Formats: sequence, C-alpha cells, structure tokens
Amino acid sequence: MRRLLVDGSVLLALLGSLAAGDPGAPPLPERLADTGGGSQLITAEAPSEDSTTGTVTWWERRRGTWTEAGSAPARFGAKGLTEGSTRTQGTNTTPTGLYDLPYAFGIERAPAGARYPYRRVNERSWWCQDNDARSYNRWVEPRPPDCRAAEAEHLVTYGTRYAHALVIGFNYDRPVRGRGAGIFLHVNGRGATAGCVSVPADAMSRILAWADPDRRPHLAIGTRSGPTAITRY
Repeated sequence: MRRLLVDGSVLLALLGSLAAGDPGAPPLPERLADTGGGSQLITAEAPSEDSTTGTVTWWERRRGTWTEAGSAPARFGAKGLTEGSTRTQGTNTTPTGLYDLPYAFGIERAPAGARYPYRRVNERSWWCQDNDARSYNRWVEPRPPDCRAAEAEHLVTYGTRYAHALVIGFNYDRPVRGRGAGIFLHVNGRGATAGCVSVPADAMSRILAWADPDRRPHLAIGTRSGPTAITRY
C-alpha cells in the first residue's frame, strides 16, 4: 500500500532533535518513530520549513545498526516544505512525511546495477495531475482524453531532470483531489523544485544503483527546526 506512513508534523519534530547538533547522538533513522519497516531509508532534510535547500542521505540497516551509505545536497520546493497531510496542489511546496517509493523511471536507461522496478520514458508518457481525471496522480500512456495536457506533465520534455527519478508515494495510494500529484525524487534542474526533492545527477544514479526493492526503502522528508518541530517535540 502506498501511503503517508507517519504524520508529517511528528516527523518534523523528530528531525528537529538534530538541532542540538550532538555529535554522539544516534544516527537519524534511530531517532524516527517509523522508518517504514525496511532496512534501507532515504532522508531529505531541510534546515527549516521555508528552506529550498538541504541534504539527502541514504542509510542501510545491518545487524541492527543504521549506517550512512551516501549523501548529497538537495533542493526542495520554491515555497519550502509543508505538512504532507494538508498540502494543497500548486503551492510549490515539498510535502513532509514518510513515504514509500513505488518505482523508478527515467528518460535514460536505468543506471548500471540498478535493481529497482524501472519504467523508461517515451513520447507517449505523461503524469496526470488533472483533478477531474480518473487517472489523477498516475503515469498514463498515452494521455487519456479526460486528462488535459495543460494539467499533466509530458515526461519526456523534462530533459535531464527526469533522466533518472523515483516516484515518491505522496498522495498515491488513495489520491485526494487537490492535494498534489507528481512528487518525485529526481535530478536537479536550474533551481528549486515545484514540490519535488532533487539531487545532482551523479547522486541520483548512485541512489538507484543502491536501492534494493527487497529491502523496502522509504523516503523521510522533514526539517531540523521550525515552529512545528518546536511545538511538537
């Protein structure tokens, strides 16, 4: 089931525990209330809710211990981050929360060594964001008549940004109209995103080569500080 796994405000608060900067503190995954139940986890962390940059780190659990497998600078929505369960479509905000990662996709071939389910983008590939369409927040191929082109992403036109990407399971299992669609972890563009999380191209390739579907990786998005973290922690 693709769903929001942890209330975003709680996740923000837990991530806020890093604000103290204790070098002897446990690894970030051990501070979260829920990591999704798998043995791989990606964290996307911003300093505050109005930040547009931060860090993506990928972790793996072996013999009961979480260890860092890699990290990279990250970009977030042009309007910062917001609680995933109350986000509104078109706000250019990145939804906070803990999400699964249904599958990967890309205009280019999957990176060498990639094991994650991977869909190759072609000229007929679209992501429907039309609130009136039956296929809201879904990959469609070709674009159906009830999904207006102006309310959909023609994936092949996104060039290097969608060279490689992972679908983030935000609003995916039972989509709520108006909540938002097409939230991905993808390659950096020129600046902040429209609500996705982005990383440099080499980092995206490394993540896809590392991610193992048998280890059920998830993505946790949140901040180190901010009003929500302070009041909830």
